[in-house]
Amino acid sequence: MTTLGFAHPEYLADPAWVQSHREDADVVVLDIDTEAGYSRGHIPGAVMLLDNYERDPETGLVHTFPPERFAATCQALGIGDDTTVVVYDNNMSLSAARFWWVLNYYGHTNVKVLNGGWRKWHDEGKPTSIDRPPVVSVTFTPNANEDLICTLDYGVGQVGHSDTVFLDVRADGEWDGSNSRGNERVGHIPGAVHLEWTNFLNEDRHRTFKTAEELRSMLEMIGVTADKNVITY
Repeated sequence: MTTLGFAHPEYLADPAWVQSHREDADVVVLDIDTEAGYSRGHIPGAVMLLDNYERDPETGLVHTFPPERFAATCQALGIGDDTTVVVYDNNMSLSAARFWWVLNYYGHTNVKVLNGGWRKWHDEGKPTSIDRPPVVSVTFTPNANEDLICTLDYGVGQVGHSDTVFLDVRADGEWDGSNSRGNERVGHIPGAVHLEWTNFLNEDRHRTFKTAEELRSMLEMIGVTADKNVITY
C-alpha cells in the first residue's frame, strides 16, 4: 500500500536544512518572539519580529497588515521579493504559521516553517547566538491573493452546502460555548466540525507537526477531505 506524504513538503524545514542554508545570501531566518526571548538566544543570523507584530499600536486591534505596512515590515527584516524565508517561534509554531500565511497572502510563497521551532533547534545542539545581524536593503512588493480569504458574505452563503465543510480549530471551550474569550456571543458556525489546532502537533517537547498520514486520518474522520471546499476559522 502506498503511503501519501505531504502535498507540499517544502513548507516545512528541519534543523539540518536550516543549518545548511542559514548563511545563504538569499535566505532570511525569522524569529518571532518577545524581546527577552530573542535576547536570551536565537539561531545565528536570525532577525526578530515581536510576537505581537500584528497589533495596531493605535487601536490595539489585531488584523491583517495593510499592504504598505506589511511591505515596510518585511523590508525592515531584510525580506525582499526573491528571499527564502524560514520562520520559527517558541510557541508551538502558532506565530510562525500565522506569519507563513500572511506572507503567502501577500504573494510571497517562498517561505518555510521550522518544524519543532526553537526548542528542537536548541535540543539538537545547533549553534545559538545573542548577536543582532545587520539587515540588507531590499524591496518587498505585496501582491494580495484574495482567494485565500473567506469573506463574511461568502461564508454565510456556504452554510448548509454539502460540498463545503467549516473546520473550527479553536479551543474546545470556544467550540462548545463554555469559554467566550470576551465575545458577546458564543458557539460555532452551524454544521461546522471541530478539531483544536493543537491536535495537529505531536505531544512532545518540540511539538513538531504530525505526519501527513496522521493528519489525513484525523481530518477524514470529521469529514474534511480533498474533495470538499474547506473553510477554516
